[in-house]
Amino acid sequence: MRNIADNRLFNIILLFTIIGEFLVPWILEQFYAAYNGKTMVMSALGSPQSPVRFVYNLWLIWLGGFLTYTAGAYFLSLRARFPVLAVFMLLSIGIFAVGAGLISGFFSVNESKDIITTASKIHGVGAAIGFMALLFFPLLNGIVSVKQKDIIGSVISISSFFLALAFFICFIMGDKEQFQNTILKYEGLWERLTLFCMYVPFIYRAIGSILL
Repeated sequence: MRNIADNRLFNIILLFTIIGEFLVPWILEQFYAAYNGKTMVMSALGSPQSPVRFVYNLWLIWLGGFLTYTAGAYFLSLRARFPVLAVFMLLSIGIFAVGAGLISGFFSVNESKDIITTASKIHGVGAAIGFMALLFFPLLNGIVSVKQKDIIGSVISISSFFLALAFFICFIMGDKEQFQNTILKYEGLWERLTLFCMYVPFIYRAIGSILL
């Protein structure tokens, strides 16, 4: 597993998993008439009211499981040269994988935010902590890229961090009632943009490894 982070097959699977993060919800929402991808978070696809809940929750479990493996792979690939950064990266990816992937897959949020259950509370806490953890992944990857003298990688990663932070703030504000008549109301859009920016360093590294 030590060199798995640079393995071509591993990176192909990682790339398809990241593509699936956006493609799977888009496909599933075609079968869920009440779902609006612009204003509703992706987790609503896994709600008890969703006709596609089984498929989406199964997808979250796959996402969480594979990203947990990815966290270990990245840690082992960096441990020798950058031990401290390797630990932080392990935590960043791993907490997201468990919180926003595995826990969210097993504990569903409700379609309506007015309906609060034990499962939805667990889902909410897990997803929130997971998002905040992965938010720092592009920054950590940017620091590693600087140390490795990868100028392009560092610029891409650090730029992705600031964009992800901006979109994440919009995502959080979109949940507030006072912003429901503004562009910030598009929670689903801001969530997807945040995720995309957080995933950019994965994409950059995966494509680089595949093309080598």
